[in-house]
Formats: sequence, structure tokens, C-alpha cells
Amino acid sequence: MITGPIIAEMAALVGDPARATMVAALVDGGALTATELAAAARITPQTGSGHLAKLTEAGVLSVARNGRHRHFRLASPAVADMIDGIVAVALSKRPRYL
Repeated sequence: MITGPIIAEMAALVGDPARATMVAALVDGGALTATELAAAARITPQTGSGHLAKLTEAGVLSVARNGRHRHFRLASPAVADMIDGIVAVALSKRPRYL
């Protein structure tokens, strides 16, 4: 199986700074509204909705309606593991200052 394109697609999806911030805000297992996630990423709610639609469509996030609000959370523990892995690799190569 050729996995390169699959990896590239997922990396591009979570590699956008606003989407990465939104996903990172959910790593603790909680759920946040679209407005809260847009604020965390410092983007407008309209822009946030577009990002959240992409993340939900790709299976990175799941959404539950609660009245007029939509609450987003990571779709699975595998997504949290993916984000934790990316962070671990990124932090292992950070310069260390004395």
C-alpha cells in the first residue's frame, strides 16, 4: 500500500496553523464550541467554520449538537496519539539552551 499521499494529506490538514491550534485545544479530551475554537486560533468564526468543516469531513474531529451550539472533540484516541506523536518529534529537535 502506498501511504505517502495519505500522510501528506493528513499532514497538510493539521499542518495549517489555525487548524493545528484548534486540534491542540482538544487534545485533553474535552469538547469546545466553534466559537471557542475560533477564538483559540485567533481567527473569525466564519473562517473557523471552514476549518472545522474540513477537520470533521476528514474524520479528525467529531461534532455533537447541543441546542444551537455545536461541540467539537477529537474523533478518536488515534487522533490524539497522532498529535502527541507530532509534538514529541517536534520537541525532540528543539534547540536546548542552558
